[in-house]
Amino acid sequence: MSKHSAGLLLHRRREGVLEIFLVHPGGPFWVKKDQGAWSIPKGEFDSGEDPLAAARREFEEETGLQVEGRLIPLTPLIQPSGKIIHAWAVAGDCDPGAVRSNTFTLEWPPRSGRMQEFPEIDKAGWFTLEEAGKKIIRGQRGFLEEFRRLLPE
Repeated sequence: MSKHSAGLLLHRRREGVLEIFLVHPGGPFWVKKDQGAWSIPKGEFDSGEDPLAAARREFEEETGLQVEGRLIPLTPLIQPSGKIIHAWAVAGDCDPGAVRSNTFTLEWPPRSGRMQEFPEIDKAGWFTLEEAGKKIIRGQRGFLEEFRRLLPE
């Protein structure tokens, strides 16, 4: 059975330029990765849960922020791992410096017996659509491409 995640593709126009809000995963594996490592705020949900409710919850858990606005459903994407990500585009604004992420616990270094706590996301930022295409993890680029096609000329 495939795992499912849901998230929000937050976007804004700043001085006429379209920008996309992305988050960078926390923890030791991602610390030195940048290009192709960022993501929309998202997370897993259980089979009985409404994907949109999960997307809203995960956005808030990962950023500490709430988003309101008209949601545009995007086509779910199957990741190389087999996980299916559901996403909605929504216009909004936030201060990346105000982001407060939840945390996770991991044995680090591996096989050390030492458990450490890390933020689920360690930074957030606004990027032009072109920049976001370089920053976002490969399996999520389809969300940006579909969003671009939905934009009025």
